[in-house]
Amino acid sequence: MSQINKEDIKQEVFDLYDDYAHNRLNRRSFVQKLSAYAVGGLTVPALMSFLMPDYQGNMQIKPDDPRLKSDYINYSSAKGGGTIKGLLSKPKDANKKLGGIIVVHENRGLNPYIEDVARRAALAGFISLAPDALTPLGGYPGNDDEGRTLQSKRDKGEMEEDFIAAYEYLKHHKDCNGKVGVVGFCFGGGIANMMAVRIPDLAAAVPFYGSQPALTDVPEIKAPLMLHYASLDTRITEGWPAYEAALKENGKKYEAFVYENVNHGFHNDTTPRYDKAAAELAWKRSIDFFTAHLA
Repeated sequence: MSQINKEDIKQEVFDLYDDYAHNRLNRRSFVQKLSAYAVGGLTVPALMSFLMPDYQGNMQIKPDDPRLKSDYINYSSAKGGGTIKGLLSKPKDANKKLGGIIVVHENRGLNPYIEDVARRAALAGFISLAPDALTPLGGYPGNDDEGRTLQSKRDKGEMEEDFIAAYEYLKHHKDCNGKVGVVGFCFGGGIANMMAVRIPDLAAAVPFYGSQPALTDVPEIKAPLMLHYASLDTRITEGWPAYEAALKENGKKYEAFVYENVNHGFHNDTTPRYDKAAAELAWKRSIDFFTAHLA
């Protein structure tokens, strides 16, 4: 069969994938519902293959990139999972202390896409730490389906503590200047909002399509925010107007962007939901924002 093009796929197929990727549909139901769109020579296996992430074919910064020093470390999370593994990356030629960025994964653990994003952040001139919230259950298992299953077994409050502990670890790291921000995607976007609420000296927070905090928590936010949303991601984006009203009402510093005609996950370049123009613009805006606030 000829190659599938993103433009040939109905929006309902991407919506189904979103339900599947967020545990609202099990694999069997997903396949069953997908069959309704397997028409005109398009098979269910071809659709499945098209929708699933391709990590090896879409890596922007390789793990052994000579411009970086990138290693797995362990840090203590006493109120969370105990000991958490993370990927710590920084420019190899850095000769001064750097601003720090916590990079928070989606709802499936520290997969190759998020490690790649962490290396991109380091290459932009920061020291980055990408924790794996699945560490207490053996770590990211090598595929997203199992990763989602494992992450759903962890206590949400304990996972939050793991990322707060990551902030403390990075803030006091010998190569960090003490200013630490956070960027998170999907589940990680929600974590970025949570950290903005719970960490008074967080220097900056950049949630990508993240669930909003309780509106009653908005007064606690001290960090400047940059928020990225997708217009087709109604599930998350419909919560933005109320969040924005609360940010305005409480005089909070924020910038927000809703990218038109793109899906939840538009920054993730390993799946067909990726939108190159929106992803590159959002990432450039994010790096400029961190440069301004973490210097």
